[in-house]
Amino acid sequence: MIQLIDSHCHLHLMDLTEFHGSVAEVIQNARAHELSHMLCVGTTLEDTAKIIDFAEHFNDVSASVGLHPNEPVDEEPSIETLVKLANHPKVVAIGETGLDYYRTPAEQPWQQQRFRTHIQAAIEIKKPLIIHTRAARSDTLKILQEEKADIIGGVFHCFTEDWATAEAAMELNFYVSFSGIVTFKNAKELQEVAKRIPIERMLIETDAPYLAPMPHRGKMNQPAYVRYVAEFLSELKEIPLEVLAKQTTENFYNLFGH
Repeated sequence: MIQLIDSHCHLHLMDLTEFHGSVAEVIQNARAHELSHMLCVGTTLEDTAKIIDFAEHFNDVSASVGLHPNEPVDEEPSIETLVKLANHPKVVAIGETGLDYYRTPAEQPWQQQRFRTHIQAAIEIKKPLIIHTRAARSDTLKILQEEKADIIGGVFHCFTEDWATAEAAMELNFYVSFSGIVTFKNAKELQEVAKRIPIERMLIETDAPYLAPMPHRGKMNQPAYVRYVAEFLSELKEIPLEVLAKQTTENFYNLFGH
């Protein structure tokens, strides 16, 4: 029997129609596919109460607190606000946070400041960061370095960057997490990066309800599908599934705690 963890999903954003409106059915299906835990990640501060409620009701769910870099708000959160929201035993991380220049014009000062605020909050509360970066690798790494994010580390989630970025992330005390994207036929460069990442620095995720892996590409993703990511990576790296599952599970707990 193997033990898998979905290190990044958004249970609160899933269409639960096919699960009879019940998140409990999503979680039960994950358990049936040998998932032992999942981390439900916040993208708006309004998400926080619902995510924490999931985590309080299900022992195999943890929560994070964060404001996605593209999410519009009337007022930017302060360090104090983030720390207060994250000061709950089921909240294990700050994020997702980072930079996304793909969806907004490059180098927006407000987006960079939001990122810095999250890093500072994570350092203050001593919880790791969940990083989202898209079309912004240079500034993402620069800000992490300037804010001394290596003190608390974290994970580059849904990694799609090159080997140089992966190396820089690991040097900053971050793990690298692969989603269903790595299973796509056109993801050859990413697959080469995944081959080179030491298994001791790797996490796996779904980013559900987005980015379903092959053979479910184009459908709604769910935590149970993290098994397809694990199976693909075990074949890619030519290691037994049991070994990859055990190590990525250990990595998750080393980063986020028990």
